[in-house]
Amino acid sequence: MHLTKHKRPLFWLVLSLVIMLVSSIGASIVQTAGGAVKIHDMSWVTGSGKTMSALLLVPDGASADDKRPAIVLAHGWWNNKQMQDSNYVELARRGYVVLSIDMYGHASSDPLQEGHEMDAATGMYDGVKEIASLPYVDTTRIGISGHSNGARAANFAIPIDDKAATPLISSVYLVDNDPIYTDETGKYVNYYGDRDVGVQADQYDEFFFRSYDANGVALTAPRDYIGTPNAQSFLHFGADPSGQAARKPYTTYTQSVDGRDAVREIDNPAQTHPWGPFSKQEVTSLLTYFDKTLGAPTAIAPGSQIWQLKEGFNALGLVGFGMFLIAFATSLLGTRAFAGLRAGPAPALVPREGRGLLWFWGSLVVSAIVSGVSYWIISANTAVGTVSFLGDPPINPQGAVWIIALWAALNGLVAIVIMTVSYRVVGRRTGVSLRDIGVLPGWKRFWQGILLGAIVVASAFLIVFVLAYFFTTDFRLWVIAIPTFTPNKLAIAGIYLPFFLLYFLANSVAINSFNRFAIRGREWGNTAVLALANGIAPIILVIAQYSHFFITGELISGFGGINSIWLFPIVVILPVAAVVTRKIYRATGNPYIGGFIMACVVTIVSVSNTLTYTR
Repeated sequence: MHLTKHKRPLFWLVLSLVIMLVSSIGASIVQTAGGAVKIHDMSWVTGSGKTMSALLLVPDGASADDKRPAIVLAHGWWNNKQMQDSNYVELARRGYVVLSIDMYGHASSDPLQEGHEMDAATGMYDGVKEIASLPYVDTTRIGISGHSNGARAANFAIPIDDKAATPLISSVYLVDNDPIYTDETGKYVNYYGDRDVGVQADQYDEFFFRSYDANGVALTAPRDYIGTPNAQSFLHFGADPSGQAARKPYTTYTQSVDGRDAVREIDNPAQTHPWGPFSKQEVTSLLTYFDKTLGAPTAIAPGSQIWQLKEGFNALGLVGFGMFLIAFATSLLGTRAFAGLRAGPAPALVPREGRGLLWFWGSLVVSAIVSGVSYWIISANTAVGTVSFLGDPPINPQGAVWIIALWAALNGLVAIVIMTVSYRVVGRRTGVSLRDIGVLPGWKRFWQGILLGAIVVASAFLIVFVLAYFFTTDFRLWVIAIPTFTPNKLAIAGIYLPFFLLYFLANSVAINSFNRFAIRGREWGNTAVLALANGIAPIILVIAQYSHFFITGELISGFGGINSIWLFPIVVILPVAAVVTRKIYRATGNPYIGGFIMACVVTIVSVSNTLTYTR
């Protein structure tokens, strides 16, 4: 099919919309098990006086006459309720009523007040009380599960439940966080009483399942966890494991506690901490465990799973979203309001030679080194690390976003310095015009381009909201997500947007105005090199961290696990930014449009998928 230059953007625009629609419909069909499960996006004021957001999944047939077992799920720190989709999809299709919460401080729930992390178990127990109030829930069969700090929230919930007039929690499954082993005196204790408890302890967990000496020095690696006194005490129901026969992983141990047969087990897969919510093995273990302890109303083999189809449809939506950013931006150039931004015929691309080529490769190497080293230094700084977890509200309510924004701004400044030197050393001598390459487009075209970018970003997120309203889905793949968000996130985005603007505007100018040329006669080769160069430092850091981890059993000293995990989405975002900004630049000759669009999208996505603290 041959398309004219004028019609081509419209074709891609329509295609992007179709892809996002197919993504939402497909994901909805999977998560509702073909209509057999109803899903509700809930928001209510809890007994703690805070607003909580959650997804409630109710299987067909659940009623006051057919009460079902129920499970409350909690995500990890810096995440949201959809991160538990692999679990809630599979639990709901097996007949459980499921509530997947945004813990307090996360996503669409109220911000978390510093020092109040344990209030209502960061919302976990408010979720338990809510699900127990539903007429179609069997309150004698309520389970809780969480990943990482969601598992910590489950631990927080136990003493609250112990004090309740009628305890509600009968089964607990902790994913990627330690159970409680000892009391305040250091004596081994059965913290969970007569409840059933299971644990997933990853052999390559970045944070948990280590033993420490009195000075806080790690004595054992996570892959050695099963043989430690802590693990053995847990499997022996809180007894001192000295002299006891060693117990094994993937084995269910039963003991009578207060007249009830209680269960303890530990599953011990060879995987990392962040892989838990995206792991078929984790889902299989969780399903198997809750079938033993609560009883699945619908018999489906634990290994028979369909959530991966939902992830595939969600990922398709990410592709459509990215296509929309480019297609809508270039389509708007055909309107009267933005016709003035349309570039004339692009100048012929020629290979770069001599000093120019040497400077090109040299600047890429220097930029990559600065990017990697600066991230390492920021990660290793104790003061910065403290802020990353708590922030400094109200000026800095999201510490995790602050760390990435600070790093981005620093690299943006470095890019500006490199471009300035490059122009003085090479560009000016060879007759390069800053106006011709788009660095100086004129104030009218600059602000007109910013307006176009703002319309594109607003339209893209409007589509996300509309599709979420009708299908209760968003676009995501593992740690990359384009979610809906509450209005307060826009105010928070305003705090961090200047930092991301500094990086993405400078990055787009560098890629498109200073480093665009033919490689072997092709522009795509240049684009590919620059996309790889954008992400090479994070890629190297991640490879170094996990190579060291898998070989030695421990992380690189001074390079925290969360710092490498935060690089996972960046490894994808930065190369994508190179492609998005290049496509828009080719149509407009203006590097600031694509840079502005990427800065806005990344900022909104960042502040919507993390923890918000208040004082």
